[in-house]
Amino acid sequence: MRLLNAFTAVVGGIVLVAASSVGVGVLRERAETERITPRYDPPVWAGQLVPAPCANGGFYARDQQTIVLTIAAHCYLAKPGTVWRDTDGRLIGTWGRLAELKDCPAGRFCAPSDIVPLALAPDRIPWGHLNLVDMGAGGYRTIAEGTRPLACPDIHVGDRAEVDGREHYRSGTVIEIAPYEFTTDTMFPCMVVTDIVVEYGDSGGSVLVNGLPAGSTSRDIGGNLAFTPLAEGLANLGLVLCTTPDCDLSPNTAN
Repeated sequence: MRLLNAFTAVVGGIVLVAASSVGVGVLRERAETERITPRYDPPVWAGQLVPAPCANGGFYARDQQTIVLTIAAHCYLAKPGTVWRDTDGRLIGTWGRLAELKDCPAGRFCAPSDIVPLALAPDRIPWGHLNLVDMGAGGYRTIAEGTRPLACPDIHVGDRAEVDGREHYRSGTVIEIAPYEFTTDTMFPCMVVTDIVVEYGDSGGSVLVNGLPAGSTSRDIGGNLAFTPLAEGLANLGLVLCTTPDCDLSPNTAN
């Protein structure tokens, strides 16, 4: 199956309607999604809203001695080399480069995954908890030491998916996996579509598949939440997924 354009098309029995990125929205009150665990200080942002207008945090990773948090690459603030501050002016971190594929048609931008690393300010790093994903009402999830992030071939139709975009926990099933080739957007070799209802503001949120780190929320396809796989994006950026509390670093020597 191929996702060919941004107009309504029936492909493989599924209606694909005007795909779009999933930007930032206003969190609505949902009593049924109230968190069940306390927040740490500093808080774990993997799986949660970052306190500035952009997107949800994906996963913690390291670039040699630097701790980063993955964010949606289509975040309008994600300009490589620039700093990001919260609404109070406190430093959050510095943007790195976008994941990018060089083998790409002329005039297009291609990427293995819709992620960009945010190198965190020292006081924003939750040392001792870097192998956690905060799924809100779904609780904290621990990424076991040595866990390998999932790549596109590791994900299959029928697998269970979980997200917590906008701090609204949801779960569902993978229903389609295909290249994403809409003519007016970034091209991705792999886009995974779930039957989870997507809403504006879900972008960048961590996606777990069968309980494992799988990807980041990237697009709205026919009202369904779609994500790009994690492993290819991390590899492209030279990042290592954090699977231990301090990501195999010493807080005293890390950048």
